[in-house]
Amino acid sequence: MLTELILIFCILLFTYILNLPFGILRARAKRFSLKWFLYIHIPIPFIFLLRKLSNLDYKYIPLFVFAAVIGQLMGGKMEF
Repeated sequence: MLTELILIFCILLFTYILNLPFGILRARAKRFSLKWFLYIHIPIPFIFLLRKLSNLDYKYIPLFVFAAVIGQLMGGKMEF
């Protein structure tokens, strides 16, 4: 049980961190352009693959979606 919680936390953290740079790029792209669309969707296969390889159940998908959205939004707020 504890190892599953640690695994979920690690994947959530990975999802958040992976989406930060894509959020930065998305915020600078023209809204609804191909680049904007790709910056939102490119991280998804990596998160899916990690979830499948870790044998986590489908019930955790909303948590990963939430972490991805927060990563995108926080990345969009960053200024460099």
